[in-house]
Amino acid sequence: MSKHQTTQDGWGSKLGLILAMAGNAVGLGNFWKFPYMAAGNGGGAFMIPYFIALLLLGFPIMVMEWQTGRFGGEKDEHTIGPMLYLQARQRLKPKTALKIGAISGGLCFAITLLINSYYTHIVGWTLNYSVMSFTGDYMGANVDTQKLFVDSISDPVRVFVFWIIALVLLAYVVSRGIGGGIEKWAKVMMPALYLFAVILVVAALTTGSPTNPDWSALKGLNFVWNPDFSKLTWGGTMAACGQIFYSLSIGMGLICHFASYLKKEDDVVVSSVATVALNEFAEIILAASIVIPIGYAYLGQEVLESAGPSLTFITLPNAFRDMPLGQFFGGLWFLLLFFAGFTSSMALYSYVTKFLSEIANISQKKASWIIMGCFVLIGFPVALETILNKSGATYYFDELDLWIGQYFLLILGLIEVIVYTRFISIRQQMRLNEGALAKLPKPFFTILLKYITPLMLIIVLTAATIERINSGAMALIPKGDDGSVDPMRVFWVNLARVVMIAVFVVATIFTNRYIKRKYAGELSANVPVQE
Repeated sequence: MSKHQTTQDGWGSKLGLILAMAGNAVGLGNFWKFPYMAAGNGGGAFMIPYFIALLLLGFPIMVMEWQTGRFGGEKDEHTIGPMLYLQARQRLKPKTALKIGAISGGLCFAITLLINSYYTHIVGWTLNYSVMSFTGDYMGANVDTQKLFVDSISDPVRVFVFWIIALVLLAYVVSRGIGGGIEKWAKVMMPALYLFAVILVVAALTTGSPTNPDWSALKGLNFVWNPDFSKLTWGGTMAACGQIFYSLSIGMGLICHFASYLKKEDDVVVSSVATVALNEFAEIILAASIVIPIGYAYLGQEVLESAGPSLTFITLPNAFRDMPLGQFFGGLWFLLLFFAGFTSSMALYSYVTKFLSEIANISQKKASWIIMGCFVLIGFPVALETILNKSGATYYFDELDLWIGQYFLLILGLIEVIVYTRFISIRQQMRLNEGALAKLPKPFFTILLKYITPLMLIIVLTAATIERINSGAMALIPKGDDGSVDPMRVFWVNLARVVMIAVFVVATIFTNRYIKRKYAGELSANVPVQE
């Protein structure tokens, strides 16, 4: 083992582990994305496929990733490429397993690096808006909140100052390791996040009907929890599945990464249940009880349904402006978003840092600051596009989010499930029950995880592919909704695709080299290795 590699880093307490895992899962996907996804897909109608996806995809894959991570940690592996190689080579020849490991490692690195390349920008936006809220920048009756948002993301000073602040803080935290950095910050940020959320829920649910007798906070809750089956669509179903992956941070390798620092006797099942429960509490109880009631009471259902991604940064400030103590509640809301985004970014940042540390055989601290440089480089087009065009268009950002933040997560999740259920023995699969207070029954592995979960993933991926082809999302020359061709759209969309492919290819090559170097003996013999 290199002098730079160590197995001493790890979780200091079970509470720290659960809070860090919750911080990984509870992020902008819960408080920013979920409300507009639910509102835009029929409210209660969205919740039906959402809960089905949670039970058939979210929980099974969450438990599987916890055990995959613990298995990898036993082999002193902390990234997903080598982990899946070690699982696959139990049934396959190592040279075949190497391909699975390399591709999985490349996919995972591309997902984590590229999501965080734009995710850290949003974290910066939330910090900026927290400051603007507390100082009352959008409280004037004549303030155009859409123009304010566009101006804020096209102002070079604001964009780079708040983005760099976020990146420097992330680099510092991750350089301190799992126990000394991520766990300590999660123990502070997560309780504060939940406290802020509870305060905002109380404020939201006591709003009443301030602008229109037909609009109220309670009617907003009814919109979420009373399904209108006529609004149940296949598009909403796909969105719900993607939201489960994005929200729980599954299919990213992050759960596996954090779980690789578990002790052998740690309870994987209870830890998984706790992570899912804390995430869902934040998403469907807190987030849904803040954003949708406030939006419904002040702006009405029509505006709420059509707001889309702009709901948080453009639509909600209009509501905060009219609320009693709106300046305070607005500041608290955006500070909550900053904490949520930061804790999730820590996990993404930690993964790519560990990848570089293992691949390049350098210390965690050095790798952390090098990775900051990578984020500055890869994330620069996100800032440059909004600064240059002054229109608020985010073609580069949107293209990465379309493929990396949605599509690739499902692909990696499918690979994980196939490897886990078909290339390791049922005895190995059921090892996740070791040390568990509540053990999962055998049908969980032989029926749900082996057949139902992958089948659902295949159906969703197939439908998503067809939808993307029909919508023109895969076209070499992308067009606007009216069929027009904007040269700037073409440039930024294809730049995002080039960056995405380049990062994936380079990461796959380096993962391949790492596995070949570390497991040269097995690969030379090329005989399956039974555990």
